[in-house]
Amino acid sequence: MTTALPTTSRGIRLLAAPGGLPRPEHFTVTEEPLPAPGPGQLLVRNDQFLIFPGLRTLIGGKAEGVPLPPVHPGDAMFGPAVGEVVAAGEDTALHPGDQVMHLLGWREYAVVEAAACAPLGERLPAPVDHFAQGSSAYGALTRLAELRPGDTVLVTGAAGAVGTLAGQIARLLGAARVIGTTGSPSKAERLRKELGYDEVILRGTPTPIAEQLAQAAPDGIDVTLDLVGGEQLTAAVNASRQGARIALVGALSGQFAATGNGGTSPAEFDTFRVVNQGITIRGYRGADHADVAEEWQERFGEWLRAGAITFPYTRIAGMDRAPEALQGMFHGEHFGAVVVDLRP
Repeated sequence: MTTALPTTSRGIRLLAAPGGLPRPEHFTVTEEPLPAPGPGQLLVRNDQFLIFPGLRTLIGGKAEGVPLPPVHPGDAMFGPAVGEVVAAGEDTALHPGDQVMHLLGWREYAVVEAAACAPLGERLPAPVDHFAQGSSAYGALTRLAELRPGDTVLVTGAAGAVGTLAGQIARLLGAARVIGTTGSPSKAERLRKELGYDEVILRGTPTPIAEQLAQAAPDGIDVTLDLVGGEQLTAAVNASRQGARIALVGALSGQFAATGNGGTSPAEFDTFRVVNQGITIRGYRGADHADVAEEWQERFGEWLRAGAITFPYTRIAGMDRAPEALQGMFHGEHFGAVVVDLRP
């Protein structure tokens, strides 16, 4: 007996443009007609989806130069999702039962172009591992910073989706000392105990970041993976030793700011020091390093199976809690990536 396909699907749309950080009241849950997949299309039942910081910039309308479109009031929310194909149109190589990844998260079912889906395969142990945002950290450390054995490495925003992987990656690539930053004492403890950070700098304390960093790395920093910008990037430049390499991967200080649109992240640093110390500062774009994603997934899978790395993430139960989880991300409530579970 053939199981009838669903004809409707619940999803989340942006209801109104926020005047700052998005809050749950800026979103609405809808139930909408779900068409059958046409030629070259798949009907996917989503199991999990990822909430990522870049949504702030997309919702703020500042999507210029980024590979994803802006989100306007009335638009459906989206993001990386993993799920199971339940129906396939003609002219597709994928079949019902296949596990895939695509970008139409924030909904229960999605009709997706087959060309926009990636089969999960068996390279990574579990479907959720495909949400790990370590590719940019791995690429920045290997291509831009060219991390060398014995280096002292600083990771700003160490408790986030990228930072929780970046410190582990740096260690596996040969770093002798790994230092992170966070705004939470409990997260700092987890970074040290669970993820092998040697020292963690706490922002928002009476002791300035620069002073804490000088104590944690008295001989200076060789490599900085900056995910934050702002005063943390300023401190990183000041702590950099001769020939240091700084890779800019994120801009969380701007994206998580209570005001603005998440599209800028200014920082002030001493250019004389940059010149005098021979410091290099470069921004990392995945599009410029097309070979990294494949290489990262291969090594990540090997490291996971060997128990050499873990993928920290916060699990959120139920699609309806996604707007609340997004707000929590802006306020630093989560550790690691934020994954929404749609199935019991």
